Formats: sequence, structure tokens, C-alpha cells
Amino acid sequence: MIITNHSLKTIFASSIAAAVMTASGSALADYPERPLTLIVPWAAGGGTDATARTIARALEEELGQNVNVVNRTGGSGVVGHTAMINAEPDGYTIGLATGEVNMMHWLGLTNLTYEDFTPIAQINYDFPGIQVAADSPYETLEELLEAIRSEPKGTFTASGTGQGGVWHLAFAGFLMDQGIPADQVIWIPSEGAAPAMTELVSGGIDIVPSSVPEARSMIEAGRVKSFAVMSPERIPSFPDVPTTNELIGSSYQVGEWRGIAGPKGMDPEVVATLESALETAYNSDTYQGFMSQQGFGTEWRNAEEFGQLMEDMDSVFGEIVEQVGLAN
Repeated sequence: MIITNHSLKTIFASSIAAAVMTASGSALADYPERPLTLIVPWAAGGGTDATARTIARALEEELGQNVNVVNRTGGSGVVGHTAMINAEPDGYTIGLATGEVNMMHWLGLTNLTYEDFTPIAQINYDFPGIQVAADSPYETLEELLEAIRSEPKGTFTASGTGQGGVWHLAFAGFLMDQGIPADQVIWIPSEGAAPAMTELVSGGIDIVPSSVPEARSMIEAGRVKSFAVMSPERIPSFPDVPTTNELIGSSYQVGEWRGIAGPKGMDPEVVATLESALETAYNSDTYQGFMSQQGFGTEWRNAEEFGQLMEDMDSVFGEIVEQVGLAN
């Protein structure tokens, strides 16, 4: 057998390729080999932050690595979500994406869409409540709505997320459902429900239409009252808060999804590892116990199903943004 220089080069190249593939496979098999970063696009203390920190603790138990939660706020969620899609797609930087992914681009805030993410799993869904300060002059939802109708535009202010965020759009849609112009109440942008609650009790704003669990500490302290929740049924941990359907016959419902996602282009094997670990973490006492105690909604979708939800909700929120008059 005659071995030419060309043959030697071919054998050498094949050996290198095989070694690279073996090393790559070994690296994937050992994933994760170091701590992970979980980006949260909203402020510490809010519902998204609490959900992220709880699933991170449960995920650490499954992966055997620390999962460090990092809050990247700003731009009505744009800053944090942009950090997620700009990360290396190696599985070591992921994020807790929120429903704002389906809204921000319709608002002209960013060009990123759900297509820029690798969906891994949905872990949460919450419906908005309608909260006012405990010393508010209004005692019921009906009284509040009548005052909003009768007072001049801009008399009332509300907050709880950025301009065009889920709680903003949910509340604007609710006003429209009640025959009230969407812009009758002025929206004051914030980096989440926690800072909005502080403004609410200090008298800086009038209404915070966030999830009821995000108002828990203020409710328990007697500084905030929740009139109603826009959900199909009452939240088990808040049995005294009626649904809007019970009070005024409104079946309008728009909520906030939250799920774990990474940048586009992640290796399917890494995604599968994270998806499996997340499902176990989702079903753990650590996560389910906390979410139940706090009243946060739990809803599981695997990577494929979560990706479909993101696609479906994009068109839904696009229509809401258009109706509210914020499309850009």
C-alpha cells in the first residue's frame, strides 16, 4: 500500500475531526460543569424575581451547580431580554423570559421577538388583580370604575410594569372591556410591581393592576387592598378576593406567562438536559410549595409547547397593542 502526502493529510484531518467530535460530545455529557446565570428582566422583589429565585434554588438541586440570579432591569424589559439573546448559546446563561417578549416589538421598543430565543420550558402563569391603597376613598371595584368614568382624563394614574408591559395592556384592555377609553388612566412606567407598590402606598399613584401575590406583603400589612382578580376563578391563597366576573360580569382575562429561555442556537442536547431538570424542579416541593403559599400560578409547558405558546401569544398581544393605540 502506497501512502501519499494527500493520504496522510486526509488521515490527519479525519483524526482531528474525530477528536473534536469526541471532545465536544464529552463536554456536552458533562454539562453543566460550572455555575449558571439566570437573567431576570425585572426588579428584585417582584413576582418575576420571586419566581426566578425559587426555580433557581430547585434547579440547583437537579443540576448540581449554583444558579446565580442577576436582575437586568431597564427599558420596560428590553435590557434584560436583550441580555438573554446576546449571551453565548452554551447553556450557561439563560433567563426568565416574560410575556413582554410578545409586546415589546409591537410597541417599537426593540426588534427582538420570540424567534430570537430558544424556549426551554414555561413554569408560571398569573392573572392581574386590581389593587389600591388601603386609604383609597373607593371601597369597591364598582366605585373605582364609576369614578374613572366620570372624572376627567388623566385624573387617575396606574403602574406596575413598563409602558406597554403586560399589566399595562391587561388593565387597558379591561378598561376598554368596560366601555372606558384605554388612555383614560395615565400609565406611569416602572421596573416592576415592587417599586409600583411603594409608590401606591406613598400616594404617588392610584392603582396597581399587578398579580395579587405581588401585593401580598402590602395587603398583609394592611396598606393595600385588592378589589378583584381577572381570572376564571378565585386564587386559592386569596379566597377573599373575588373575580371581576363575580363582581361586574366581566369575562375579560389576559395574564402573564413566564418561562425559562436562552439565546437562539443552543445545542439540542443542552436544551434537553435543562428541560428535564426544570421539569423535576417545577414539580419539586421547593417550587410548588413556595408558589402555592404565595398564590402564584403554576403552568408547565415543555420546550416545544412553550415555543408554540410564545408564537401564539405574539399575535394575540399584537392585536391588543393595536387596539390600545400603542402600535409603532
